[in-house]
Amino acid sequence: MKFIKREPVLRRHPLFAAAVMVAGPLAPLPLAAQAAAGHDAAIARIMDQGMNHSEVMTTVQVLTDQIGPRLTNSPAMRRAETWTGERFAAWGLKNVHKEGFPFGRGWSIERSSVRMVSPRPIQLTAIPVAWTPATGPTPLTAPIIVAPLRNERDFATWRGKLRGRIVLVSQPTPPRDPETPAFRRLGGEDIAKLDRYEQPVNDPAAEAKELRDAQFEAKRDAFLAAEGAVAQATMSYRDGKLVSGEGYLFGTGETPKLPAVQIAAEDYRRLTRLAKTGPAPVLEIVSDVRFDDGDAQAYNVIAEIPGTDPKAGYVMAGAHLDSWVAADGAADNGAGSAMVMEAARILAATGVRPRRTIRFVLWAGEEQGLLGSIAYVDRHLAARGKPGEPMPTGLSAYYTYGQRWPIVPRAGYRDLTAYFNIDNGSGKLRGLYAENGGPATVSTLRAWLSPFASMGADAVVAGRTDGTDHVFMQAIGVPAFQFVQDPLDYGSRIHHSAIDTFDHLKAQDMRQGSTVLAGVLLAAADADKALPRPPLPTQPAVTDPFAYPEDND
Repeated sequence: MKFIKREPVLRRHPLFAAAVMVAGPLAPLPLAAQAAAGHDAAIARIMDQGMNHSEVMTTVQVLTDQIGPRLTNSPAMRRAETWTGERFAAWGLKNVHKEGFPFGRGWSIERSSVRMVSPRPIQLTAIPVAWTPATGPTPLTAPIIVAPLRNERDFATWRGKLRGRIVLVSQPTPPRDPETPAFRRLGGEDIAKLDRYEQPVNDPAAEAKELRDAQFEAKRDAFLAAEGAVAQATMSYRDGKLVSGEGYLFGTGETPKLPAVQIAAEDYRRLTRLAKTGPAPVLEIVSDVRFDDGDAQAYNVIAEIPGTDPKAGYVMAGAHLDSWVAADGAADNGAGSAMVMEAARILAATGVRPRRTIRFVLWAGEEQGLLGSIAYVDRHLAARGKPGEPMPTGLSAYYTYGQRWPIVPRAGYRDLTAYFNIDNGSGKLRGLYAENGGPATVSTLRAWLSPFASMGADAVVAGRTDGTDHVFMQAIGVPAFQFVQDPLDYGSRIHHSAIDTFDHLKAQDMRQGSTVLAGVLLAAADADKALPRPPLPTQPAVTDPFAYPEDND
């Protein structure tokens, strides 16, 4: 027998009926109150979707376990570009497309091995350096020589001594045992320390030196090849048997001549000790790597939730999809990419119709110098440099961008009203860096975060952050922000390392982060007024005109 639940019959109390007769019909809410009530309801739906129906961990599991490390222009990165675009489209986002920019060669590792075969056999922890060539069809076997090459002046010391050797080019450093916990969350005092105005610094000489330092990698490779060396090895910059394999000669025509590997710090030190006390150790290197030159363009992946007011502009969220290859690029930055994607899914699932368009971008080439976001700025927002001056490519684009004047806004300069970036691992979002924004910016960001105070995301701090894709938007005067995140063990051992895998991601934090991002984006998209913008930046004075550059090239 089917049970039928009957609704209770409403009986009006005589006093209620009398009150209605005296007061008349209920007055409609003012428009502002209606808008506030509608926004509150939307935030409630966002919280429900983000916390009870989350897909963020299944998204990041595909990016990490299934697709794996996503070096820009590698076959895995191409798969990631296709898959993320398909997910955006499946969730109902519009204008899903890729935007290309000049980059260089694809590169990937098929297999690799580094062994010491003499004076005793040891399997070493090591990885090929990105964009270096393979060792050939047979293992490369040769004795080592420890020849630290830190600048061009060192070449004279080692000229004529390197033929037939695997050259260990890093200066061995002493062990660095950790003195603080590797894993931590931010307390109130930690966040308070971030709320500090930081004076801008303009030091063209230092930036020029950084570019020269970055270009030394190519000069060292050319010197070693000319001297008859057969390979080179560098020392990992972290202890704990962690390697990263970072390399930057990715441009077409820039490929190094010699195979190169990065060796774990503990193994590298052992080799240098043995080289001091006895016959030079002999290494066997297998570096089976592949180049892909099918398309020299890298691609940003873009998707949108269209706004109802075409004149109101757009807000944007982004994270970089590319990674290094020592592990799976989970915390850096599969986590940020998955949270951006999940925020898009949440907003699409709740059916919001924002006033401004909400755009989502997954950047390429971030690890090689924020190249994807630089390309976006140059195409959509502003040109930098003298009229007719060509835009640099590769590492030069990153190191010279801040010294290119004037800034010339493009037609879409004011269309982007706010940008939000996630790129510090999988830790809980705690608030936003206001990037030295004024009082109006701070108060507005606090209002947008206020529904998420109980989730721990309510701080707005004055500090700046560097080294990720909001930087060059800030540099041209666009309101662009990075989230404050719990560091966990991101900087201490995960960042770029061989243990950057799914296991180190925090599901609760990523659900919270996706939800907070979705809510902040909706608030920014529906705001009556866009965030205030600073004056269009002009060339600043040198901060210390009396400084003498360091001559340590």
